[in-house]
Amino acid sequence: MKVTTKKAALGGLALLGSAALLAGCASAPEAGGSASGEAIDFLPCMVSDAGGFDDKSFNQLGFEGITKAADELGVEIKTVESKDETEYAPNLTSLVDQGCDLIVTVGFALSAATVESATANPDVEYVIIDDAADNDFDGKTDAENIKPILFDTAQAAFLAGYASADYTKTNVVGTYGGMNFPTVSIFMDGFAQGVDYYAKEKGKAVKVVGWDRTAQDGSFTGGFEANDTARQTAQALIDQNIDVLLPVGGPIYQSGAAAVRDSGRDIAMVGVDADLTQTDPSVAELILTSILKGIDVATYDSVLAAGKGDFDPTPYVGTLENDGVGMAPFHDFESKVSSSLQGELDDLKAKIISGDVKVESYLAG
Repeated sequence: MKVTTKKAALGGLALLGSAALLAGCASAPEAGGSASGEAIDFLPCMVSDAGGFDDKSFNQLGFEGITKAADELGVEIKTVESKDETEYAPNLTSLVDQGCDLIVTVGFALSAATVESATANPDVEYVIIDDAADNDFDGKTDAENIKPILFDTAQAAFLAGYASADYTKTNVVGTYGGMNFPTVSIFMDGFAQGVDYYAKEKGKAVKVVGWDRTAQDGSFTGGFEANDTARQTAQALIDQNIDVLLPVGGPIYQSGAAAVRDSGRDIAMVGVDADLTQTDPSVAELILTSILKGIDVATYDSVLAAGKGDFDPTPYVGTLENDGVGMAPFHDFESKVSSSLQGELDDLKAKIISGDVKVESYLAG
């Protein structure tokens, strides 16, 4: 367990722009502390999952969101990195004991521990990223002091799947994930839907390997670490003649990048959560695009609201319409994709927002 206390620095990659404001939250307050200029008595805290805050992905984006909000409020933050799942509950207990007013938990893996902690500490406010905190599956958040932050990434993944189908030369694209949880498979399924839509519209036969939409199952590493298992999983897809690869699960993309480079083939990758071209320039030359989640913006808004006394437990769902999800630019691949592709993607995005094109997901309702 690693605990840090620091003055929040203005961090961040506002990847999806400040327009992605949380549903139900007030307009952005003025910068600084309280209206009187006095220090705010507010301690926001955060617990990572096993990926850590330097995962170049959703933990990092969450950290950037809380640090930016804390800087604007003029308060300190406490953050704890979890090495594995056995540390989730103890880390939450430690932060409660240290007097945290708001605790942000990063990732669906912390769901049970978050609900347990929130139920035992009703005076503490909680925000959970990437989970509904509905462990009894009754359609409601399990504690009134938890705000879920969710993202219908199937919509953005649909766009990335369409782009990948247009880009592929082998007509085979692949995807693999960390574990078959809804917040992982939603990327893979949306991606496959986009590929299938392109194939139908264009009459181009493009195969997706690594995910079976009918079975709702596919290729998974069994965890969220950049290790040999993740590399072998990527290699198994490369061996099936893919030339676009979508890894879903934080650092597992690093193993995918290693496998791609070792192959010596021209294989593009699609990032998730953050724009990997920006967060990890070491793989920029491999990244066709990235499927974005506005975790930093949503976290920032939630912490800022709580610091102003306006905590709202209403679940937030990021979509293409509210700019909570999106697709990164093509960056180094701008000259490699067809000249008409961006215009087609813009039109497709509008159709998804209007409902003319349906994208299936567990959050689409």
